[in-house]
Amino acid sequence: MKQDYWNVEDSQVIEKTGKPIAEWITILSEFKAEEKKSNDVVAHLQLEFNVPRYWSRTLTTLYLKQQES
Repeated sequence: MKQDYWNVEDSQVIEKTGKPIAEWITILSEFKAEEKKSNDVVAHLQLEFNVPRYWSRTLTTLYLKQQES
């Protein structure tokens, strides 16, 4: 797996999930994803938003990396 797999284009995210990155960031922020285990965040995206596992993991990692900055 590429080290920077979470560095994705907005167009890719929209194509695969139906929403832009900014909307996912808002959703994850409202969910308080930074306070939860990453596997729980991934599961939330899969169950509540029907996001495929790969993209759930990508969005979770992207979000958490932004929180570190």
